[in-house]
Amino acid sequence: MDLDTLFPAISDLRKRARARIPHFAWEFLDSATGIEATMQRNRTALDNVLFNPAVLTGETKPVLTTKILGQEYAAPFGIAPVGMSGLMWPDAERLLALTAAQENIPYCMSNVATRTPEYVGPHVGDMGWYQLYAPRDPEIRHDMLRRIKSAGFHTLVLTVDVPVASRRERQRRGGLTHPPRLTPRIIAQIARCPAWALGTLRHGTPRMRFLESYSDHKGPLPSTEHVGYLMRTAPDWDYLRALRDEWPGNLIVKGVLLPEDATALIKEGVDAIWVSNHAGRQFDAAPAALDALQPIRAIVGADFPLIFDSGIAGGLDILRAISKGADFVMLGRAFHYGIGAFGKKGAEHVVRILRKDLIANMGQMGLVNPMQIRTQL
Repeated sequence: MDLDTLFPAISDLRKRARARIPHFAWEFLDSATGIEATMQRNRTALDNVLFNPAVLTGETKPVLTTKILGQEYAAPFGIAPVGMSGLMWPDAERLLALTAAQENIPYCMSNVATRTPEYVGPHVGDMGWYQLYAPRDPEIRHDMLRRIKSAGFHTLVLTVDVPVASRRERQRRGGLTHPPRLTPRIIAQIARCPAWALGTLRHGTPRMRFLESYSDHKGPLPSTEHVGYLMRTAPDWDYLRALRDEWPGNLIVKGVLLPEDATALIKEGVDAIWVSNHAGRQFDAAPAALDALQPIRAIVGADFPLIFDSGIAGGLDILRAISKGADFVMLGRAFHYGIGAFGKKGAEHVVRILRKDLIANMGQMGLVNPMQIRTQL
């Protein structure tokens, strides 16, 4: 099958994935919170960034390699953490890790994944980042960090924009529990997705195996109140200091929208800041993440590493984020659309789509590398 012809855009993969993923899992992946206004603001802010095409620039040879936090990657983008990836497609975490290692881009595994770091780590090579939701118990935190580091993940990402569970009304209506409970409604949805069902039968019920190893809770929980919330705390500045002291590698803080927070985080010794509004999944009155990016860049200076996510739908959006100050861009949903559509081959196709989209749009502006986009505004 010629994916470049039949599925040339991420939106094509999204359409196919939706038909292959049970409705309850799709709603977990594709929804935001509230009336999803923040998700729409993300899209609007990106669309409002326009560039002037260039003329008479001659032939260009684009170079996408990008260095951040001392490591060079093949492109200025990577795979963002998405909770319960294995719910969207069986064994998704391993497949995404394999894709990242093959394509030389980072894969940030979620703390609420369906697989453990020990299972995924051997497949991700030196592309492994790990996203952490702050456990309340210091002993549990210490053991988690030990296991994450031992599994080969070299960069830790502390998410700070989830102090409490959001409502995520679409997700609730979907009927998901953690772990999934086989009600007649859920069984009917699964029956319409035979490839997903067979894969899940082969790999086991999607559940938060890493977190469950620290909990003795029995029975299902609502989809927005999974086992992670039983042991999670809302981190404060003292928590960050303790984590900085304990983690020996790069430390990124994810979920930052205010310049003053960015300034304070730099003083506490974080290695990079991840500007994000959780793709609209947490707070429906949040500003567009892109609108927060440029003020943060202005205050942290030109050289401090800034990572960005929220609403990115293609290579042109990556350039838009870079133009506003991002050094690196992460995508979550897009890679899961690819996995849902065609498994690992679909994730590889997402990389191909993004690279070709970047190169095509850079060519329109006569750019040799993506960072030159900052001169176009």
